[in-house]
Amino acid sequence: MTARSLAGELKLPLFTILLDGVITKFMGETAAQLRLVFDAIRETRGVYLFDEFDAIGGQRGLTNDVGEIRRVLNSFLHFLEEADSTSLIVAATNHPDLLDPALFRRFDDVVEYSLPSAELARRTFEDRLQALQTKGVDWTSVVEASLGLSYAEIAKACEDAAKEAILENTGAVDTDSLLQALSDRRATKDRHAE
Repeated sequence: MTARSLAGELKLPLFTILLDGVITKFMGETAAQLRLVFDAIRETRGVYLFDEFDAIGGQRGLTNDVGEIRRVLNSFLHFLEEADSTSLIVAATNHPDLLDPALFRRFDDVVEYSLPSAELARRTFEDRLQALQTKGVDWTSVVEASLGLSYAEIAKACEDAAKEAILENTGAVDTDSLLQALSDRRATKDRHAE
């Protein structure tokens, strides 16, 4: 969401680098794929998002360290240092504690997001659902059900409830659909935490 907002404010295209498309099983090929990404960063001005960055940005030297991923991280750090571009590079993770400390020195800013307060959660709901009718929503129940979820999880719950309203051709989101969407998001979060 941050990368999308930055791209919008800067009036630049947003490019999301899917690391599963960059990482290969063949030694050396992943670094070559990364070189192509950084060539694109140099040639096409935009906001480039490396999501789930802990997949390649993990701490080097850990006991479960994989040699190829360590080489990929070294390549990434080198490409980042050599980047002669007016593009903006954003790396996102839900696990900053897993990242190699060298990454924090290479990026100009590190932004950490805490979970939203009740007020900010409500504003997120209202912003994300502004195109739909929400007059009948019991905001107290919905906001209470959202506590402990991130902005992204709340946004995804809004998208799920909005899809349901569109498919049912009602143009309105109700309390039950939002509570169900939030419950689904929480279940997904809990499954991934295990």
